[in-house]
Amino acid sequence: MRQEEKEGRIELAEGLSKGRSQMCDYSLHSIKSRPAKIGDKLTVRDFGTGTRGFAASEDATVAVCVLPGTELAFAHEVERLPTRLWPWHDGAIKHKTAIFRQINKDKVVAHHDALEFPDGQIVLLTTLSEGQQATVLQLPAEPKTVVEFEAQRRAAYVG
Repeated sequence: MRQEEKEGRIELAEGLSKGRSQMCDYSLHSIKSRPAKIGDKLTVRDFGTGTRGFAASEDATVAVCVLPGTELAFAHEVERLPTRLWPWHDGAIKHKTAIFRQINKDKVVAHHDALEFPDGQIVLLTTLSEGQQATVLQLPAEPKTVVEFEAQRRAAYVG
């Protein structure tokens, strides 16, 4: 692989190419995006990339990239998609607040974006029902140590 091509792939994987944020999951790199801000109104949306993410209220085609540690408040109790294993299972999560997390960072072929609820339950963002609305309450503090930096680091993908 030529050096130029390799650098281009790395740049894309890191999300640093024009018009993209380095904070979005790799599955949303082909989507126009921007970083989250305090007070943002977000909507859970299927972007047609094999995963769901948060869309901007001002433009549903723009993915809003959320840093791990960001606090969110949903307008209603959070709803999950029905599962095939337990279709009778209630998909409601009895909470309206969550902290955005990234899980499975060491796995390339896995969804990473998740929400942690007050009871400790962690749910992948891609399993939420589309159309739910959330507000960004608080962004994470700037990392001051290597451990804090690693906690906020987004999973990267180079393919």
